[in-house]
Amino acid sequence: MASRPSHESQTRAVNLRLREDVRGLIDRAARARGKTRSDFMIDAARKAAEEALLDLTLVRVDVESYEHFLSVLDLPPSGEGFERLMKARKPWQP
Repeated sequence: MASRPSHESQTRAVNLRLREDVRGLIDRAARARGKTRSDFMIDAARKAAEEALLDLTLVRVDVESYEHFLSVLDLPPSGEGFERLMKARKPWQP
């Protein structure tokens, strides 16, 4: 008797209608990553879904911890790591 595929391995179709320029952009990006259009779109949608759900995360802390957190945010950036980051070549620069 053949075994049924697990729930995690089952796939279902999702149909999208795209403008031609958007499809071209996605195709270029997928080729740049060495992926098919479908794999690229699935990865991008999954990442966007994870980020959307992570944005809903609520962290509860006591008043003292929250005030410390705010005071650290108000400090000017500094340190060896910050200096190195500021001197690094930016990906969008030639």
